[in-house]
Amino acid sequence: MAEREYEKYFRQNRLPHLWCPGCGNGIAMKAIVQAIAKRPELNQDNTVIVSGIGCSSRASGYMDFDTLHTAHGRAIPFATGIKLARPDLNVVVITGDGDCTAIGGNHFIHGCRRNVDLTVVLFNNNIYGMTGGQASPMTPTGRKATTAPYGSVDRPFDACALAEAAGATYVARSTAFHVQHLTDMIAKAFDNHGFSFVEALVQCPTAYGRKNKLGSPADMLKWMRDNAVMKAAWDKLDPATTAPEKFPIGLLYEATAMDYDTAYDQVIERAGGAHA
Repeated sequence: MAEREYEKYFRQNRLPHLWCPGCGNGIAMKAIVQAIAKRPELNQDNTVIVSGIGCSSRASGYMDFDTLHTAHGRAIPFATGIKLARPDLNVVVITGDGDCTAIGGNHFIHGCRRNVDLTVVLFNNNIYGMTGGQASPMTPTGRKATTAPYGSVDRPFDACALAEAAGATYVARSTAFHVQHLTDMIAKAFDNHGFSFVEALVQCPTAYGRKNKLGSPADMLKWMRDNAVMKAAWDKLDPATTAPEKFPIGLLYEATAMDYDTAYDQVIERAGGAHA
């Protein structure tokens, strides 16, 4: 059998991975490399993968690119530094719901605000999986976690709405069930010149699924299948009669604005002229 094109983007000597059986992180990681393979201008020489800390952030270790496994919540500022130093590079950030929206929350909103030319893929499993199953800022209200044994009382973030409000110029969502759709959303994010954010809903059958009696990994994928609604169909629904567990997937927002690299270059040019 001929080698599948995307397999060259994995460090084969690091496999098999450490994720739990049935975890959705591997699906999202594969979607990223498949998206890179769909763009002939992208390769291992011009793409950098940056991750923070958590289950999702272990993905960078399995991907055969120049990669950075950084501090908890700090992937976006590390990636920003790379992009400012080498604006020709395609810089991809892999982060989790806790890594991005809790300790990394400020970096997230300011990365959006500045419109840094990054592609940020958030693996949302609704829980802190690696560190013990604590509730994250994206754990749904009423769901159980080790820090919320009787159900979380906090309202969760809508990370896509947060990204849009903060200034991101490409915002999309997909799931581990909709593999080709997720791949397409990430590939289109690469085409945006500015801050691109893709939320990938992934199943965590161990820390989240067991605690909340959500069934097998297959059951959790079926839940995504049954409750995700394509954006075009979502826009036609009546919010008053739509089931609360339903959610939209697809391209949720797109805009055009000057990216941070271009703005920074203009400052450098003005500073040079001032000293001429």
